[in-house]
Amino acid sequence: MPLDGFGREIAYLRISLIDHCNLRCVYCMPLEGIASTPAPDWLTADEIGLVARAARSVGFRKVRLTGGEPTLRPDLLDIVRAVAASGMPDVALTTNGIRLPALLPGLVEAGLRRVNVHLDTLDPVRLRAVMRGGTLEDIWRGILAAEDAGLRPIKLNAVVVRGFNETDVVALAALTLERPWHVRFIETMPLGVGEPARVARTAYVSNVETRARIEGALGGLDAVPATDPGDEARNFRVPGAPGVIGFVSPVSEPYCGTCNRMRLTADGRFHLCLLNDDELDVRGTIRRGGNVDDVAQVLLRAVTAKPIGHRLHLGDGPREREMYQLGG
Repeated sequence: MPLDGFGREIAYLRISLIDHCNLRCVYCMPLEGIASTPAPDWLTADEIGLVARAARSVGFRKVRLTGGEPTLRPDLLDIVRAVAASGMPDVALTTNGIRLPALLPGLVEAGLRRVNVHLDTLDPVRLRAVMRGGTLEDIWRGILAAEDAGLRPIKLNAVVVRGFNETDVVALAALTLERPWHVRFIETMPLGVGEPARVARTAYVSNVETRARIEGALGGLDAVPATDPGDEARNFRVPGAPGVIGFVSPVSEPYCGTCNRMRLTADGRFHLCLLNDDELDVRGTIRRGGNVDDVAQVLLRAVTAKPIGHRLHLGDGPREREMYQLGG
């Protein structure tokens, strides 16, 4: 398994498949949308499969497919099949769930094992305000379809934004009282220079506040022992509840010291850290005829160059990529 320059084991590859989305979440995507990367610049399903094989050959154990919204890729089934064929033990997808019901049978057959679904509130009106598209019914149908398909555990990701949904965290957390789901609360991260990054900065809600709000309503939370040192969430449970409440706190409680991730952009660059701008091109190597070993060498260089942490506490965030280009 590859080690970076700070002794961290890097074994988790997050692959962004596309940079546009069918939602316009206030902290991620401009309301008017974006000028999407031309499709010929995206890595193809075969090229993504090549990267997955290279990653597996050096010891990576997990791939997560992200976006934008990855279910908008017309060749998503081919991509999942190619990644699963690499021998990667864990193939997962992060999605808003809207298109899941129609796609899930094929995705499961292709090798998908888990999903995270993005859901910021259970209030239909506030959902339209913060996520700016879709409906609660659409997303809920996708969550239930994933559960019916046997994907475990179901994880729900909620980004907490002041003035939009900070009071809704209790209702989301309460889902864990009856269901074995993982409901995770994520602090906003200012990526890029546009309006979503401004919202992420000015409407930031610390998970210290979010946890206090949940405990004030549901009672004290018991810590769930970590089984994966690279898990970005600090996990808890209401005593006796079947589900898990997680807090992903890159600003208030950075987890850079245990980060085990490498990111691949839809246009074929290894993005070394979500909250830094450093990247290393691999598409050029692939399109010049590079094989698994060639791609693995680029990946290992990226791992070696991975920085130790971010500088958000100094007001210094990434400027070259927006959240919708990296998938979190």
